[in-house]
Amino acid sequence: MKKAHLLLWILLLHLSVNSQNMNTNSTLYNIEINDINNKPIDLSIFKGKKILFVNVASECGFTPQYEGLQKLYKTYKDQLMIIGVPCNQFGKQESGTSEQIESFCKLNYGVTFLITEKIKVKGKQQHPLYTWLTKKDLNGKKNSSVKWNFQKYLVDEEGAFVNYWFSFTKPLSKKITKYLIK
Repeated sequence: MKKAHLLLWILLLHLSVNSQNMNTNSTLYNIEINDINNKPIDLSIFKGKKILFVNVASECGFTPQYEGLQKLYKTYKDQLMIIGVPCNQFGKQESGTSEQIESFCKLNYGVTFLITEKIKVKGKQQHPLYTWLTKKDLNGKKNSSVKWNFQKYLVDEEGAFVNYWFSFTKPLSKKITKYLIK
């Protein structure tokens, strides 16, 4: 019986060590994602700036937040990168092609911040970026789930998770800007 306990203890120790190694190697800057034109984005180029990730959609009641996001970006662009992440999982409100999404953002809201490829932000095909953003064992801070379009996730200058806000929080809210004011 003691042998079984020892084997179980060794197995648990092995799983714990492997789990810890997996988590320490999982950083935001190791995640691969493409821009709207399918070119790889090296997230590490944003070290030294905060990053606000926002899952966006063109046909949503929150779509006018693009205007606030652009204003936030323009105001704090020396210390903040905003990355819009198109997603069609909520009410099929981002059904357009990459070209349509890019054109819509520029023509209607003058968007100059970065827009990525369209991805899945929840479910079995969740993109690794959103797995990192929503899982405490990867981001080191808290678990969350993406509830709707225009949910916001803030990461600090070193790639550490800071906080997240649901869609109702406007881009220029003090809940967000308090992290940007020096």
